[in-house]
Amino acid sequence: MAEHHREELLERATDYVLAHGLIGLSLRPLAAEIGTSDRMLIYHFANRDALVSAVVARTNERAMAAVAALPGARSIRAGVNQLWAAYRTEPLNSCMDVYCQAAATGLIGREPYLTDARASGELWAGALRGYLIRCGAPQRRVARLVTLVDSALYGFHLDLITDDPDELARGVDDLARAAEALAVG
Repeated sequence: MAEHHREELLERATDYVLAHGLIGLSLRPLAAEIGTSDRMLIYHFANRDALVSAVVARTNERAMAAVAALPGARSIRAGVNQLWAAYRTEPLNSCMDVYCQAAATGLIGREPYLTDARASGELWAGALRGYLIRCGAPQRRVARLVTLVDSALYGFHLDLITDDPDELARGVDDLARAAEALAVG
């Protein structure tokens, strides 16, 4: 029963963070919005850090599910462009925003978040590996492709706020061509 209630609270807290962001997250307003108390959140998550870490991990799970649901594309180039289109729509857009906010506030680079962030990163890389293989990436090259595509798309996502979307799309297509060349090279 307690585990079910914790999971329910985690789902609602994740929905809240996806809608309102991670920066400036405070337990009392969060608790009020999701229909509980800050004491109940502390009871189930021990402290704010553990709750935030759980929310970031749950966001990553949702992002991985979205990537897993993407059909393979006819080529690596088409796959990278399709992945970028998915990054710009829900749920990946909000999930990437939460990851960017966690990184911007230094959460990912220090404990108690670092260990969880590394574990989530490995799972995320696995989701991208599976997707790129569905798009035709050879096993021997997929790890390098994941590193290239993940890092570059993360950067492009950060640039969405300030850069022209059409220019970013051209940059993503350049990345997609480079990824395709790497796959066969």
